[in-house]
Amino acid sequence: MVLILLMASPTTFAATAFRLGDQGKEVAEIQNVLVRLGYDVIADGDFGPSTVEAVKTFQKSKGMTVDGLVGEKTYAALMGRAIPEISRSSGNLISRRLINNAMQYLGTPYVFGGNSLYYGIDCSAYTQQIFAMVGISLPRTADYQFEVGTPVSRADLIPGDMVFFTTYTYGASHCGIYIGDGNFIHASSSQGVTISSLSHPYYSSRYIGARRMI
Repeated sequence: MVLILLMASPTTFAATAFRLGDQGKEVAEIQNVLVRLGYDVIADGDFGPSTVEAVKTFQKSKGMTVDGLVGEKTYAALMGRAIPEISRSSGNLISRRLINNAMQYLGTPYVFGGNSLYYGIDCSAYTQQIFAMVGISLPRTADYQFEVGTPVSRADLIPGDMVFFTTYTYGASHCGIYIGDGNFIHASSSQGVTISSLSHPYYSSRYIGARRMI
């Protein structure tokens, strides 16, 4: 059993923008306005990739800096009022860093047994290395990663949770990182590092559970 080296603390931090990985009522309010404006997002309170893209499109339409962040200017233009004070726990900050790091390697080729985030990697090496970037040590293989952390129901998934599937062999043989909006990022054997939906028939039929590592 490999221990998780970094635990979330109750410390809170002031922040200046809503961004990928954030959750809560304020995020849902932002998404509701985006929905009313005709953007293709779901007001589920998870600031996932589709919300980032909608914010970028909104920013572009207003001639603003296109960064996908809902900071003071974007919030005022979108909501018609000043941005509220944002506080988030260290666990939330770690999840956001984790997802931001994971997204940087989209397109990396898949190589079974590979360990390179640039030249080729498999699913469990990918998750192991992404979590290592935020100070969390995981075992090397998906089946052993499935044995650590805290079990989480699919209904309670939050960005940063790990999701597991049974694919080429019995038990946990594939894994990824949940990023919100029902999507997860992973090293796919057919597409390399990519984003997929948990509701896709292939993955929904092979889903076996999730673990919270943060």
